Amino acid sequence: MMKILEYILKRGAEVEVSAIPAPPENPVSINNCFEKVFEHEVDNTKAVHKLVKKSLDEEDWATWNFMQWFVKEQVEEETLAMNLLDTMKIAGGEKMSSNAMYTFDRDMENTSDELTAAEDVTSENP
Repeated sequence: MMKILEYILKRGAEVEVSAIPAPPENPVSINNCFEKVFEHEVDNTKAVHKLVKKSLDEEDWATWNFMQWFVKEQVEEETLAMNLLDTMKIAGGEKMSSNAMYTFDRDMENTSDELTAAEDVTSENP
């Protein structure tokens, strides 16, 4: 969000931040949690694509170019979410054993070190 706000301000426009909607209901299981994560990423991708299309329709090439980072980022985010869901399915999904859940948790802990946190991304350090 900060990357987009920075871009808007640099282009000389004003930024208006409206209320953030309440989060959806709590997941009913760990599997449902990751399903919700994937659905959220799909929704984010749709929003990014909508902005890309609008910039294309308006022939705003600077914005179209700026948005390509977000297109790439969403491919990565959806892939990560799908891989997590696939791993959960292999481990038993809703019927995952305690041992499989422990292994999944350990894998998640190791994976998080390989990823760049969104808040660490800037226009200078994408």
